Amino acid sequence: MKIILDECLPRRLIRDLHSHSVTTVPRQGWAGTTNGALLKKVEGEFDIFITLDSNLAFQQNLKNLSLCIIVIRAVNSRYETLQPFLPNIIQAVENAKAGEIAVVGN
Repeated sequence: MKIILDECLPRRLIRDLHSHSVTTVPRQGWAGTTNGALLKKVEGEFDIFITLDSNLAFQQNLKNLSLCIIVIRAVNSRYETLQPFLPNIIQAVENAKAGEIAVVGN
């Protein structure tokens, strides 16, 4: 699976998803890109987009997307805060289906 992490997520998550090809929005040179434009760039190039932006589903038309979006619900984006969610994130990645939104966390 080709995975891209939103710019709000710590890069350290890359090593936790080591069995996949993982990069970040900033590494792609897309930092600061608005959600709509970002989804257009991500779609077709990646299978999964992982973000903390729980409003994404309400702000954008996600019908017919060719990727899965995984939304992590956490109080902040610190790696230590996200660590307990890693088993659920990995499970969401393994079960990812194009056009679906998976929610992990509180």
